[in-house]
Amino acid sequence: MRRLIGSITNMAAANNAQLYAQFHGALKGAEQGAVVTRFPPEPSGYLHIGHIKAAMLNFHYAKMYGGRMLLRFDDTNPSKENDDFVQNIIQDLEKLEIYPDAVSHTSDYFELMQVKIRELIASGHAYMDNTDVEVMRKERFDGVESKCRNQTVEENLAIFDEFVLGHRPEYCVRAKIDMQCPNKCMRDPVFYRQNDIPHLKTGSKYKVYPTYDFACPIVDSIEGVTHTLRTSEYNDRNPMFNWVIGKLNLRPVHIHDFSKLNLVNTVLSKRKLQKLVDTGVVEGWFDPRFPTVQGILRRGLQIKTLKEFMLKQGHSKNTVFMDWSDLWADNKKVIDPIAPRYTAISAETPCLINLINGPAEPYEEEHPVHDKNAELGTKRVTYSNKVLIELEDAKEINPNEKITLMKWGNVVIDSIQENQTETFRGVPLKYILEGHLVLDDKDFKKTKKLTWLSAIDDKIAPASLVEFDVLITKAKLEEDDDFDALINRNSRFETKAFASFDIKNLRPDAVIQLERRGFYRVDAQRDSSVLFFIPDGRTKSMSVLGGKVDQKLAMKGSEAAQPSKKQQQRQEKKAKQKKAEESKEESKQEKEQIPEVAKKVQESKEDQKHEEKEQAEVAKPQEEKKQE
Repeated sequence: MRRLIGSITNMAAANNAQLYAQFHGALKGAEQGAVVTRFPPEPSGYLHIGHIKAAMLNFHYAKMYGGRMLLRFDDTNPSKENDDFVQNIIQDLEKLEIYPDAVSHTSDYFELMQVKIRELIASGHAYMDNTDVEVMRKERFDGVESKCRNQTVEENLAIFDEFVLGHRPEYCVRAKIDMQCPNKCMRDPVFYRQNDIPHLKTGSKYKVYPTYDFACPIVDSIEGVTHTLRTSEYNDRNPMFNWVIGKLNLRPVHIHDFSKLNLVNTVLSKRKLQKLVDTGVVEGWFDPRFPTVQGILRRGLQIKTLKEFMLKQGHSKNTVFMDWSDLWADNKKVIDPIAPRYTAISAETPCLINLINGPAEPYEEEHPVHDKNAELGTKRVTYSNKVLIELEDAKEINPNEKITLMKWGNVVIDSIQENQTETFRGVPLKYILEGHLVLDDKDFKKTKKLTWLSAIDDKIAPASLVEFDVLITKAKLEEDDDFDALINRNSRFETKAFASFDIKNLRPDAVIQLERRGFYRVDAQRDSSVLFFIPDGRTKSMSVLGGKVDQKLAMKGSEAAQPSKKQQQRQEKKAKQKKAEESKEESKQEKEQIPEVAKKVQESKEDQKHEEKEQAEVAKPQEEKKQE
């Protein structure tokens, strides 16, 4: 905790100077040494990749201007929040090398919030409402005023005093803004509601809680935040933020929008992620298939990769739908120079080569674990007259063909037989090949290059090679999608393997490369080494040794997962309807300003337009049918 609360070191800031440079001048009204930003996660889940961008931008903007970043837990909904989430958020930020200058909770200001909401009620800018939730939602959409909107201030205050004691659970507090506003967020939003579930910090002291839209501007202003950074999905709510500031006469705060990070086949809704946890589809919030900080780090993504990737996204407001390939390709550049090289052979379908003129007695040699990085040390390689190879390789070999055993030499295969009786460690050998070493032959240009392990029981370590497919089978989730139908319940694949003996001594979290298979992260050391495959941005296997996951789908999303033509037409129709409704509301406001003598002319024109539109709608299905 002491590491968490404190300024980043000058050395760390200097290391990121090049990345900071692209942000200069990005914050409106920013003054050197006076900028204060904040990162306000709700403790209702672990941090995910969307939060990472927000946290890093807030942190690096603050440090670039020589200012401060605050961590504030937005704990206003006791139904979904717990202390486990709080502690994991703190740990995750530390892993991401994000060190806030102060930590607070929205709940620290609950007493003040009740004073401020009472001020709004007393000044006639808020009222108590007991309208049913579904009715309220429809009324807001249609621009219909609530039956409670015109209650007197005295009536509202009397109900509020009972409400805060928990005696009026059917009520909520709504701001009185503008029920005709084209921006539906401004149509009398809810600012306070009741909840009997004990709060993670305040217990049962309070019975009512502020919404984010009410609490955020108040606490931002009080805590000295100069710049509120948030994703562009909040654009429609920005006027509400400023409305609260204005009505309560609080210090103004600059709002700075940036684009939300969207990734294919990825769900970022904490409600949906919680459902995957609760139903046992994954092992927890730290599952390597999850887009959480703990999940993607466990998958093998490096902190350096994340930091550089997020800062490269910058402060752009353009919403982009990205695949995962760029992120993993960047990660490969980070791990390739530092990942030791080892060998693993499938233990499910191993094949054996008997080397007729191989070593009479096994012997060992020390070899570099990385040909281009001697600092990583060495590994032991055992040579013997019996070696294991992959089934995929054995199938590609013909009798009398010359092959190359990597880091050893050329072998001419004399015969190939399908095995009926022999086993290795109780596993039947699929094929048994016989061949002889040609040690004086150094021509490796046109030969097949094979990975191998000596078939000596105590010189081989067991390993489990784990690959992960996408959890969500559709590239882009829509609001009306059936989420349960899109869950991939078979997304973890395991291959039993024989591996280089030294692998069993690697620490958990180590990143290695299995030659011709790819990069892996050591997740655990049990009876066997558990290794998680790390994507490298490729959409095809790096060799004939194919994995069990379609990397093209995992990286890019499938074409089949894209919206169908009918779905696209439905989406376009919804967009047109929304535009028409907004246009109708604007026309309504304009009509109220038209002199009475001109109304009939205007209505006549609208009737004509309406008739033409109906005729067009009738003709449209026939035209679409012709096109099909």
